[in-house]
Amino acid sequence: MATLKDVAKETGLTVTTVSRVLNNRGYISEETRRKVYDAMKKLNYHPNEVARSLSKQSTNTIGVIVPHIRHPYFAELISNLESQAYRHQHKILLFNSQEKNEKEYEYLEMCSSNRVAGIILCSGTVGVNEFQGLNVPLITIERFLENGTGAVECDNIQGGRLAAEHLIAQGCRHLIHISGVHETAMPADERAAGFCEVCVQKNVQYQVVGTHAYEYNHLEYHEVLEQLLLQHPDTDGIFASSDLIAAQLLQVCAKLGRKVPEQLKIVGFDDVNIASLTTPPITTIHQPIKEMAATAVELLVRAGEGQVVPSRTTLPVSLVVRGTTERKTEGEDDKAL
Repeated sequence: MATLKDVAKETGLTVTTVSRVLNNRGYISEETRRKVYDAMKKLNYHPNEVARSLSKQSTNTIGVIVPHIRHPYFAELISNLESQAYRHQHKILLFNSQEKNEKEYEYLEMCSSNRVAGIILCSGTVGVNEFQGLNVPLITIERFLENGTGAVECDNIQGGRLAAEHLIAQGCRHLIHISGVHETAMPADERAAGFCEVCVQKNVQYQVVGTHAYEYNHLEYHEVLEQLLLQHPDTDGIFASSDLIAAQLLQVCAKLGRKVPEQLKIVGFDDVNIASLTTPPITTIHQPIKEMAATAVELLVRAGEGQVVPSRTTLPVSLVVRGTTERKTEGEDDKAL
């Protein structure tokens, strides 16, 4: 089995230089890095991560805890977090909590015991007190903790405003916002606040309808959406708190014979891949997922270096107009406002 000394001998470098390459310490030229990695490949040398973690008191691994790995938003977020972590010579250790408190607490403990470099938390059932004593840098995405932890979020209030303003500008006068889970504090609550603010200012009839944990946990909204449309046949505009809900709403409209956008206009939130794949494609609020992932990883790395990071970083959102609110002429591109 090859050793660090063998790699040094193969490259003609010192053991110290090879070690600096592996631990990403100090300035190392790209030529030297390539020489070391080529030698490692040739000799089939694999660094002992356990030994390295014991010497550094942490690994180069970032723990990422999400509530639903199947949800389109979290799937896209995970992909971007992995890419950004790799840019910083880190790997991710992924946990799917399914919004269960006991699983999130267990995963936090596992991250701590496995000496992760930091934790990015994208779920929200663990109480603030349970973070005490972890001694691991922690950054949250779309969740704000009142304990000084760095949080990265999009401007959810402005997103709600943009959705309401667009629906009203399109002639809608009976609006519904499908919000988050009744039992859990979620970012969708702030989207609802912005939505309601504009509806009140414009004197437009509106209501906010929450969902339940069952729908959220199973990513299944068809039944509740069908009941909503049948109970409120005069509704002409709906703002859904996610593109997933908006996509399922389109399916329900097709089943009930409600024409979109002629009879009902729909705005989603997130701007994930599914929004551009439906028929018609979904008008939505673009959430800067790539930028949020990059910011979260950057803040985590800085926190791990002992730097003070901002307690709250809010990134802007924008409206992307597609076919669920207005018909487009052939060849017309999506419009970001």
